[in-house]
Amino acid sequence: MQFFSSKFKLGILGGGQLGKMLLYETRKWDIHTKVMDASPEAPCKISCNEFVQASLMDFDAVYNFGKDVDVLTIEIENVNVDALEKLENEGVKVYPPTKALRTIQNKATQKLFYTDHNIPTASFTRFAYTSEIEDSISNGGLQLPFVWKSAQFGYDGQGVKIVRTPEDLKDLPNVECIAEQLVDFKNELAVIVARNTVGEVNTYPVVEMEFHPEANQVEYVICPARIEDEVAQKAQQVALQVSKHMNHIGLLAVELFQTQEDEILVNEVAPRPHNSGHYSIEASYTNQFEQHIRAILGLPLGKTDSKVAGIMVNLVGSEGHTGNVIYENIETILKMDGVTPHIYGKKQTRPFRKMGHVTIVDENMARAREVAQKVKETINVVSN
Repeated sequence: MQFFSSKFKLGILGGGQLGKMLLYETRKWDIHTKVMDASPEAPCKISCNEFVQASLMDFDAVYNFGKDVDVLTIEIENVNVDALEKLENEGVKVYPPTKALRTIQNKATQKLFYTDHNIPTASFTRFAYTSEIEDSISNGGLQLPFVWKSAQFGYDGQGVKIVRTPEDLKDLPNVECIAEQLVDFKNELAVIVARNTVGEVNTYPVVEMEFHPEANQVEYVICPARIEDEVAQKAQQVALQVSKHMNHIGLLAVELFQTQEDEILVNEVAPRPHNSGHYSIEASYTNQFEQHIRAILGLPLGKTDSKVAGIMVNLVGSEGHTGNVIYENIETILKMDGVTPHIYGKKQTRPFRKMGHVTIVDENMARAREVAQKVKETINVVSN
């Protein structure tokens, strides 16, 4: 099949920043794109060939959208999988495959998948409703502290809370959930695995993630991770194990814990380009977005090595600010060597909303980390 400057049509469900960055690559290669998103102001709207405004959870909307494309992919997991499955059965190429997406969409199902395939992960208990947890604590079935996770629709730090006392359960939604062992870890790591339609597989270097303590969002992604080679190899092996059993197509971002004993545990996965791979736009031979396109179209995978050390700083809305966005001091960071801001195109900011990111590249990792700290302290995402 001809993909470039042809009648081929790639469909993307989700029109957020990940989709926008995928479109950088499709425009580079002149691939016709059709995007669907619920928001009339989706960042993708200005960059795709066709835009459809509709809910990603609406069966008919997703089904009718997909009938018109040759290959269908996602930039967010919260989509109607029943519609995707019907399209898949009718011959539309859907990547990631619906079987993998069903497993990943529900965190309880995802955790059971790991235990069923002997993939190391933190111990957990599954609950039909959050309200059942208090009884389990009272009866000695569940020990504090633990991490509460909503089974579905968690995203960008939402649907996750550390529960240290029974009081912490108040105000949590009464939904299907898991209570997961609180892991005493040295580092939070991630590995992105690329797998194309003909079975070629490659991994990006292990990255280290530093999280905001309140928002539960990544503040910094550091590549390469500052860990021993033996630990890095173990992390990549575990990620490949997940990829093999998941049998995904495209990218699979595998988030991991490195314990105090240097064991590697899988936290969760995302079957798409991921925040932990944004550094690759400036730092890698093949960025994660181009790699995803290569994989789902069955093209040869690109080189995943880094050219230089890369650090990504997330730009999120400042606390106390809601409204029209202003990026304070962006001119100041543009004066710094190796600094590239990416603005996602969201006109309205609110506390902790992902509004962009900044990549810092340098041949020297320590110097890159220093500059990243200066960037974080300098730029502010506020409202007028």
